[in-house]
Amino acid sequence: MAAQNLSAFGTRHVAKGIGRLLPSVISSGQGSHLTMTSGRKYLDFTCGIGVTNLGHCHPSVTRAAQAQIGKLVHGQVNIAFQEPYLQLIEQMIPLMPDPSLDTFFFWNSGSEAVEAAVKVARHATKRQNVVVMQGSYHGRTMGTMAMTRSKTVYGEGYAPLMPGVFSVAFPYCAQCSVAKGSGGKFGFGNCCMDPVLQLELLLKRETAPSDTAAVVIETVLGEGGYVPPPPGYLQKVREICDKHGILLILDEVQCGYGRTGKMFAVEHYGVRPDILVMAKGIANGFPLSAIASRKELMDMQKPGSMGGTYAGNAVACAAGVAVAKAFKEEKILDNVNARGKELKATLEAAAADPKTKHMVYDIRGLGLMLAIEFQPGHGYASKVQAKCLEKDMLVLTTSIYDTLRLIPPLNISKEDMAEGCRIIKEAIDEVAAGEDPKETGTKGQALE
Repeated sequence: MAAQNLSAFGTRHVAKGIGRLLPSVISSGQGSHLTMTSGRKYLDFTCGIGVTNLGHCHPSVTRAAQAQIGKLVHGQVNIAFQEPYLQLIEQMIPLMPDPSLDTFFFWNSGSEAVEAAVKVARHATKRQNVVVMQGSYHGRTMGTMAMTRSKTVYGEGYAPLMPGVFSVAFPYCAQCSVAKGSGGKFGFGNCCMDPVLQLELLLKRETAPSDTAAVVIETVLGEGGYVPPPPGYLQKVREICDKHGILLILDEVQCGYGRTGKMFAVEHYGVRPDILVMAKGIANGFPLSAIASRKELMDMQKPGSMGGTYAGNAVACAAGVAVAKAFKEEKILDNVNARGKELKATLEAAAADPKTKHMVYDIRGLGLMLAIEFQPGHGYASKVQAKCLEKDMLVLTTSIYDTLRLIPPLNISKEDMAEGCRIIKEAIDEVAAGEDPKETGTKGQALE
């Protein structure tokens, strides 16, 4: 079937509920690039939304998967242990942000892993309710739709959803009304205590601590805008959880496994989660997710209460073992921090450039999980994205605010990063140059 016919076939027969950046058909991927059936090649700063973190078809991951396919494809977890599952746990234990996280359960997707974490929390505490953050994204299943608060589109028209979910403000400094009212001095201070106060009030007004099983937080908001919390916030939440016997669940499906320059984003803050959720990059494209917790919590569940037909698939686990080894052998975190500085410098230069600074509202992120939020009312993020596509580079927008998120491979070369930075700069410059001067007045709070 010809490439154009494949695209038309997909448009006709693939569920319309799937959003899509391009109508193109991907033919192959290698490293930091994707090639379409048309022959057009793109520099990929999306990584399958943070999945192919070691680039497309990483050689050692590919070899590990190929070797495993010839030995065992499906070793069902309710039948017996299988080697790759146990080998992956062995590799992961030293990577955990706290030694208490020593017991694992593998599933297929991030949404499933979040639900597994909620199951553990409800069972261990004998409480029903969970508290989530406004702006959070946890998935599209019936349970996680109730927990997702980044955009209404994910749950619109699907009620009734899982009950017992309450939301509270996340410390999003760039959009903080307290910060704006005090002259826009972003950063940790009295203003960033307001979300802590709101959590304390929620536990007095809406869900009593004795009814609350867990507080669930994306350590860095993903779909909500790539927003890291200010220093001190997670420590305060940990204190509240400890005071009331509430479990702290950190969802690091997108921000974990090296994305922020440390293996897990929580390592930037020095806080111990009760349950850690991970997925996406842990197997570099093979469907695999996991939760890690301390043994006494996980051992409270009766045998048979957890499982799944494909949970911890042998090929996916073998790929995961190769991913964990690559992080050490290839010094991936060193590359993340070096390339992250280069990418952030490009964004900060746009915020300082007299020709483009009127467009920029905020620059933020950690490692290679970076975002540029534009001034509202102009649709700058989509315009810059379109310019990048014209220049053969894939980037994604995110959030209810006008935000472009950048998710390049964690092992991206210095040369590919330089090319990406050049394209982003050109795209922003061209959007600025093409504006109607009558419509370029800034709205809202300018970047300090």
